Amino acid sequence: MRDFVLLACAGLLAGAMNAIAGGGSFVSFPAMVAAGLPMVAANVSSTVALFPGTLASTWAYRREFAQPAALSVRAMLPVTAVGGLLGAVLLLATPGRLFDAIVPFLLLLATLTFAFGQRAIVALHRIVAVGPRAILPMQFVISIYGGYFGGAVGLMMMAMWSLLTANRDLKAMAPIRVLMVSLANAAAVAWFIAAGAVWWPQTLAMLGASAAGGYAGARLTQWTPPEVVRGLVVLLSASVTVLFFLRWWLGR
Repeated sequence: MRDFVLLACAGLLAGAMNAIAGGGSFVSFPAMVAAGLPMVAANVSSTVALFPGTLASTWAYRREFAQPAALSVRAMLPVTAVGGLLGAVLLLATPGRLFDAIVPFLLLLATLTFAFGQRAIVALHRIVAVGPRAILPMQFVISIYGGYFGGAVGLMMMAMWSLLTANRDLKAMAPIRVLMVSLANAAAVAWFIAAGAVWWPQTLAMLGASAAGGYAGARLTQWTPPEVVRGLVVLLSASVTVLFFLRWWLGR
């Protein structure tokens, strides 16, 4: 019962974080590991559990969708879905021991994205001239990462869009971010369920709470400064990353 309460609370918080600034997997994934799931199963079950939350956020944003200049949402939809599916296939094909070793580095990548993503965009704008034609290939690569692990994937998408279109209005891109993350996750979730890789009792304990948190988080974005939430996510993600590096090192 204690594990199920932990998973429900983690789902509520993770769903809200994903809607406001991203990073919900930094809560849901460690909670699944703490509940006793193997690493691959924890990642799979976390993705499935948070999926209703991203759908709820997409619904909450439905009146705010506006396609930024140079971003073809219609063209990105199939690219994102195929990338998410490929990432899910690669995850289930990864041996558990290898995934245990990869996870700390994936967490580190996500943490660095949260911490320095915006500064990197500004710096790259000064030295790199890349046009919108690169959006679809980059969207495909990021979507593969989203289906495989997904930490900070929404922020990675917005950073890439901002770099390639010179659009710095991250708030305006938030509904598109939620939509694309939902689509990549939908493809991954379908594969995970078909493969029988989901640990359902733990997943269901987190699932309903994540949907409530996702809807509430999308509403809270009207008055919650994303910078404050992102700062808290960076602190949390850095702590989780250190813990998983220690876990990996001690288990070698």
